Amino acid sequence: MTATRTLRQALRAPKDLDLTAVDPRGRPVGPRDKKAAADAMTELGERLGAQQEALYAEAAGGGHRAVLLVLQGMDTSGKGGVIEHAAGLINPQGLHIASFKKPTSEELAHDFLWRIRRQVPAAGMIGVFDRSHYEDVLVVRVNGLVPELEWRSRYGAIRDFEGELAAAGVAIVKCMLHISPEEQQARLLARLDDPAKRWKYNPGDVDVRGRWADYRAAYTGALRETDSDVAPWYIVPADRKWYRNWAVSALLAETLEEMAPQYPPPSYDVAVERRRVEASTVR
Repeated sequence: MTATRTLRQALRAPKDLDLTAVDPRGRPVGPRDKKAAADAMTELGERLGAQQEALYAEAAGGGHRAVLLVLQGMDTSGKGGVIEHAAGLINPQGLHIASFKKPTSEELAHDFLWRIRRQVPAAGMIGVFDRSHYEDVLVVRVNGLVPELEWRSRYGAIRDFEGELAAAGVAIVKCMLHISPEEQQARLLARLDDPAKRWKYNPGDVDVRGRWADYRAAYTGALRETDSDVAPWYIVPADRKWYRNWAVSALLAETLEEMAPQYPPPSYDVAVERRRVEASTVR
């Protein structure tokens, strides 16, 4: 079996997850260096392009399936980078990206899944969530924004929601971009040192770093409670950007290939239409 074929097994969150035991610089399978990853991305682009076109065509013929990629991770873990390099391999016509920031007053007036449901990808589309409904069991938990009983009850709501999506034909790929505090510090400093990147820097990120252990506990709880066969969690080592981008791209490709989307049969007689085209003239 190729490395890509075993990737989901290698990165799948274990039932007894301990994030401190997962190496953020790990390369459990796949390319061993940046050049090899770059070469692999070219091949992944071809695979993703072929499968995406088939998925889009399948929906045009009445199919109902879609893909949802969920990206979660600490600040600087690379959600934007993944969107640029992994989702960038996909035809924009078949891509839907939703970024979830701090909820608006309108969103807070509804159930926490209300704004999420509005962004679920339509049939034939590959959706990408830059942050997601998991903010409501991560940030909310760490900052004590709702009582513990409430955020704990959201685990069940999330499991039910994702089960509904899967039953409706949405293949869910959830990636936790696992970065080390040392690498995060280096990336924050790099933003400050580069005038072209200072707009990305948020002073509040330093405050969040001070609660690293709390966020690690929140992620551990969320992943343990919401990993399932229909909505699996993958822990993607994110200290090496090139490996992170390859891994998420490969997870998408493997998922699409397992779905095996099919081009719809033509609603016309191909031989008849060929003769018509050959005999046609332009006036």
